[in-house]
Amino acid sequence: MSALARADFIPWSLSEAVVSDLVRKGAHQFDSPLSPTGCGELLGEIRATRRFDDSLFLSQAEFAAAPARGVQGPKRGCNLLERLEPRLGFVERAPQVVEALWSLLGPDYRILDKRVVCALPAAALPAWVARRAQDGPIEDLCAYVRPGLRDISYSLGGEFRQDFGELSDYGADVVTLQVYLHPVAQGDAPLQLLEGSHRMGRAVCPPDLKRTGAAAWRYRNGDHGEMYLTERTLTGEAGSAAVWHACLLNGAAPAVEHPRLSLRYLIARGGAKTAGIDAVNASLAGSGRITALRD
Repeated sequence: MSALARADFIPWSLSEAVVSDLVRKGAHQFDSPLSPTGCGELLGEIRATRRFDDSLFLSQAEFAAAPARGVQGPKRGCNLLERLEPRLGFVERAPQVVEALWSLLGPDYRILDKRVVCALPAAALPAWVARRAQDGPIEDLCAYVRPGLRDISYSLGGEFRQDFGELSDYGADVVTLQVYLHPVAQGDAPLQLLEGSHRMGRAVCPPDLKRTGAAAWRYRNGDHGEMYLTERTLTGEAGSAAVWHACLLNGAAPAVEHPRLSLRYLIARGGAKTAGIDAVNASLAGSGRITALRD
């Protein structure tokens, strides 16, 4: 995909705070939210395209007659943000976003993927999909959604994972940018980060995690050893945004009553010979590349 639209200025300095936070914690949460007006306008257009309830889904008979194969989420030609592109300037031209990405990835950073992400409450699922979810976590609900509505991602919250997906060729030179489009409280599927987990480098999916307390985890990653980590939950107002390293373990709590709608960008280094992410990657165990993505 094309690079982010550049702001009409050169960033005044590299953001030492952003680079420092990614070295130490793997993530940086922006102090000030992005434009509430921009969030509200984009949110209104997204909500006008569908109801976020059981009408999203195929019937069990329809699914059985033509089960989905392979990855079913947004892709080129089937991505709601492609037709809402003019609404994205409040994110892609926000000074704090441009400065952070410039600092981390260099001036020619590239968007690899951008999409709307929807975390649905269990009550929004038809009974037959809910029964399947009880048998084990469903990472992506898109396979059960009507084909014409697979232009955004759907989940029931999410297990902890890293943000590489099929982007292994980019090594560890990738960050995620996530933006809430409305206020997100504890019951609205807030994002959860295991701060510091990025330092264990790339891991197979699912990661070797064991809960040791209400917000505490033990994390093991093969020959790289183990860490004891604290879970950080990101709540906030419309426009709240965070950026994190692709090796950071991140997930989401389940939504209780209302769907959570947000934007997710995967962004990679361009051709810059030096960038802030070099300091982040220097703290990783391993190279950031593995041959097996899933165990």
